[in-house]
Amino acid sequence: MSTKTGSASTIPRRVAAASMIGTTIEWYDYYIFGTAAVLVLNNQFFPTLDPAAATLASLATFAVAFIARPFGGVVFGHFGDKYSRKKMLVWSLLVMGASTFIVGLLPNYDAIGIAAPIILVALRFLQGLAVGGEWGGAVLMALEHAPANRRAFYASWTQCGVPAALVLSSGIFFLMQKTPSEFFNTWGWRIPFLLSALLIVVGLFIRLRVSESPEFLKMKSDDKDVRVPFLEVFRSAKKPLILGSLAMASPNIIFYICSVYMLSYGPGVVGVSRDVIFLSVIFAAFIQVFTIPLVAVAADRLGKKKILQAGALAVAVLAYPVFLLVDTGETLLIVLAMVLALPVAHAMAYSVIASFIPELFEPEVRFTGASLAYQIGGIITSAPAPFLAALLYTETGGSWGIALYIAGAALIGLLAITLGKERKAAAPRVEELTHI
Repeated sequence: MSTKTGSASTIPRRVAAASMIGTTIEWYDYYIFGTAAVLVLNNQFFPTLDPAAATLASLATFAVAFIARPFGGVVFGHFGDKYSRKKMLVWSLLVMGASTFIVGLLPNYDAIGIAAPIILVALRFLQGLAVGGEWGGAVLMALEHAPANRRAFYASWTQCGVPAALVLSSGIFFLMQKTPSEFFNTWGWRIPFLLSALLIVVGLFIRLRVSESPEFLKMKSDDKDVRVPFLEVFRSAKKPLILGSLAMASPNIIFYICSVYMLSYGPGVVGVSRDVIFLSVIFAAFIQVFTIPLVAVAADRLGKKKILQAGALAVAVLAYPVFLLVDTGETLLIVLAMVLALPVAHAMAYSVIASFIPELFEPEVRFTGASLAYQIGGIITSAPAPFLAALLYTETGGSWGIALYIAGAALIGLLAITLGKERKAAAPRVEELTHI
């Protein structure tokens, strides 16, 4: 599989671009569920509950995927560490695409009763399994093809898939909301899910043309693979696993509160149109596609930990100002709030995570270890964020409690980042790079 064609500059770019496109598609599938949970799933699948309880039930369904994500990290990580990084990326895309497409065809509660929410939860669980294997594999393909002095930059391309997917998912739901309400409540909300079939075909075409990671091939040729990567992580890499998981607190909570909870907070609490929130999030996420790699360039020059520490502090400091700006109800100030939250604070806290967490682990357990750290971090930070934000507002009667929650989590992330010690890896030689 080795070849001397290509160069150390062109091949990493191709792999990073392929990782970004595939990840954008997977996260699009993942995020449209979160948007639908706020907008329509409460009425479609929990109509017997009062509106507040139905919203909480749909947000709880949204959180189910976070429980599944570590299991996906274990399953996909095991085969990714032992047999192939590339093949696991293909399978994660297939599982995600199939489960998302079926949601678009799923009859609602009025049609099939209690079976509807049960099947919905099962499909959301499958989405979680798929995305549990997606992030680790996509990041490693970009990271392990990259030269030593640009690993943060190329790995960050995968992170760009997150805001790009947010732009796509929010954009398509924004357009669907403009359709007549009768159409939206029957087929309009399903269209974003059904469109995933087309996107998956594109993703598969791209991923099937990407060759295996050179670091993985070298690890296999040196016969360094371990029998059960999952057990080896808990035997020899418990500290990296804990610190990597806690490092996710800085970016995750502010992201999910702004991209999910704010869709109900804006109209329900502040009294602004949901369109204003949608367009503000879309605008900010679009800018973030470009600020993420810029932050990573700085990390390659100044050091990953320094940038991550600055990002955690930015999240803590900006949490309350973001809500103060949203609470004004002024459109331009809400846009400014989303820009401070996403392309500034979240980009600084999230961009370098893609290279920081994997380099905590040795190559033979890197897929499993990085995936577990990222996904466990998702369970304890991302999954409860929209639910806890709603609960905190109910209990405190103000946004200060939510801001304090975000800031406290960011400081926990700061501590984990400070204690973490990345394990440097040599960049692949040109002759070790594989053709795409």
